[in-house]
Amino acid sequence: MLEEELIDLITPCLQNPGSSEVEEKKKRIIEIGKELYADGGVDALENFFFAIENRIKEEIGKDPKPFRSLWNGIDDNWKY
Repeated sequence: MLEEELIDLITPCLQNPGSSEVEEKKKRIIEIGKELYADGGVDALENFFFAIENRIKEEIGKDPKPFRSLWNGIDDNWKY
């Protein structure tokens, strides 16, 4: 479920970066990162981001890597 939600949050941010909804979506992406970390640590963050990165690249041809930095500060080992 969280994977789908991340896809649904990041995809429109990449497609329409000037949208007024981007900041709200980023806040939810941060919350999801915290939830993932609480359940599985940095490994969970890595695994989820890897999965969504591949899927978004395939579906819309854009790279979501800049969104990894939204999870900076959750753990000292996550530095993007």
